[in-house]
Amino acid sequence: MARIAGVDIPKQKRGVISLTYIFGIGRSRAKEILASAKVDESTKVSDWTDEEIGNIRTAIGQYTIEGELRSETQLNIKRLMDIGCYRGVRHRSGLPLRGQRTKNNSRTRKGKRKTVANKKKVTK
Repeated sequence: MARIAGVDIPKQKRGVISLTYIFGIGRSRAKEILASAKVDESTKVSDWTDEEIGNIRTAIGQYTIEGELRSETQLNIKRLMDIGCYRGVRHRSGLPLRGQRTKNNSRTRKGKRKTVANKKKVTK
């Protein structure tokens, strides 16, 4: 396994696919990185030379990825919560923040259903 940016990328897969295992790198950015490093995107990671891996590492160094990107995202969310804007309030209460309906769906944000029991009727 090649280790790039602190992540073990799978060596049996093509270069474009394996670079997407790094947080912050998708398919299009992986293609850009391989093009700037002058590595063919269809070659498997196991066929990369040490020189090619070094070129890829320097090309990846231009982007914010992994821990730095995660912390930046968390800081942005914290800022929204601190200023008390709508998105921050929705983050704080664990609800969807982009206008989705919450009556029926949004179980991924709300969590497992919490059943509320009915009040018992008083018999006369």
